[in-house]
This record gives sequence, structure tokens and C-alpha cells, in this order.
Amino acid sequence: MADADSAIVDQGSLRVDRRGPVLELSLLNPGARNALSPAIYAAGCRAFKLARADETIRAVLLFGADGFFCAGGNLNRLKANRQNGPEQQRRSIDSLHEWITAIRQCPKPVVAAVQGAAAGAGFSLALACDLIVAAADARFVMSYARVGLSPDGGAIAALAAALAPQQVFAACALADPIGAPALQQAGIVHQISEPAETLADARALCARLAQGPTAVYGRIKRMLAEAPRRSAADHLAQERDAFVDSLFSDDALEGIDAFLGKRSANFKGM
Repeated sequence: MADADSAIVDQGSLRVDRRGPVLELSLLNPGARNALSPAIYAAGCRAFKLARADETIRAVLLFGADGFFCAGGNLNRLKANRQNGPEQQRRSIDSLHEWITAIRQCPKPVVAAVQGAAAGAGFSLALACDLIVAAADARFVMSYARVGLSPDGGAIAALAAALAPQQVFAACALADPIGAPALQQAGIVHQISEPAETLADARALCARLAQGPTAVYGRIKRMLAEAPRRSAADHLAQERDAFVDSLFSDDALEGIDAFLGKRSANFKGM
């Protein structure tokens, strides 16, 4: 990615680059269609630790190299893990889930750019992001059942938040590919792009988000994640407290003054 501001590190088949206020993570295992591994999970967790700690990072973009998002888990590795007993596989899935949790709990917006296909845990990974920009010909498939496995990575819960139970069961049990337009209609895919423009469109979306009130985005993410577990009264209290915190921030002062002055706001983020 020569046009990025800087290549921070290439670690465990996950390349981490900085493009202005956007942290770009590219899955880089093209010989295996960017299949995942524990090394990638660990690298992803480190990247999101950086995104959380660095206030100058205001959005994160996740995509796959060579026009293919992610084929999910490596079946050769999974087969070999059968020789090592269940505990090693438990640790591997826990590592994946640690990365999924880091994405969901990141106080900065996270965008997935999906080209080619997002299969298995690759689909789960895309679902963990806040927004998905997908190529018009991209395919999403819960491919686990095809090889006698059940989903991981939080996929069932994520799909259940948008689809009817019968639809989720069909997606997981039949493992048929789902096109980007169908997922956009369901509210899962945010934007559909021409295949050659998908990454550029996702970068443009990240750039737009990076100019916004980053702390507010973090509050929105937290409230959205916690809403299903909170009572109506607790959620209203949480909204009240978040609103007050936002109002007494520099970004709110800037936003209100900009609106009243009929100019563009210059938000500072965190």
C-alpha cells in the first residue's frame, strides 16, 4: 500500500497502515484467499489496542488483499487441530472472539470493505464492523455447515439482530451465498459499490467519519451494543448522560456554533 502515509507493521498476514486519521487493516494471505489464523487474531487485537489508545486515529478500515475479503478459517489448520485435542481449538476461537470484541468495543467507527466474498469467519468479521461497503458482486456465506461445523465469531447473534429466525437458520444451515443487494435490503450492508470502486468508496466513507465527532460515535456504539440488555428506563438514563457529556464537550460547542454560523464544523474528535 505504497500510497498510505506509513506502513506501521506487517504482522501475521495482517498489514497495518496509517492513512491520515484512518487506520487501515488489510488481510494479507492471498494464496489462501486471506484465510484467518491465530496470528491474524493477535495482530488484529494489537491493531485495535492502538486504535483505542491513539486519539489521532478516528476511523478504522478493514479489507482483504487482491480484491477478496476473507475465506474464513483455514480448513487444513482446523483438520490438524483435531490431533491436538479440543482445548487448543477453544483457545483459537477465544482469540478470534477477542478480536471480534475489540472491533465491537472500539470507540472509533470501523468500516469493512468487502470484495469477492466474505465466507465463514470472514462473514462474522464483516458483521462485527459498524458499516459494510460491499462490491455489487460480493457474496456472503455462512459456510460452516458445509463442512460439518457451526458458526463462531458472533455471527448468529449479529444476523438475528437484522433477520427473522427462519432466515438466520436458512443462512447458517443451507450455507447458500447471499448477495450484497439482499443484505443491503436487510440493513446489514450499508453501501453497494462497483467492484473496482469498493475500496475507494470505503476510504471515502472512513474519511467522512474521521471528520466527525469521534467521541459521539463511541457513545452511539456503546449505547447500541448495550440497548438489548438494558431496561427502557436504564437506556433513557444512559442517553441522558451521554447527551450531557456530549453537550459539554468542545465538539458540541464547535458543532452548534458552526450550524448557527452556517459553516462546516471542524470537529476535533476525542
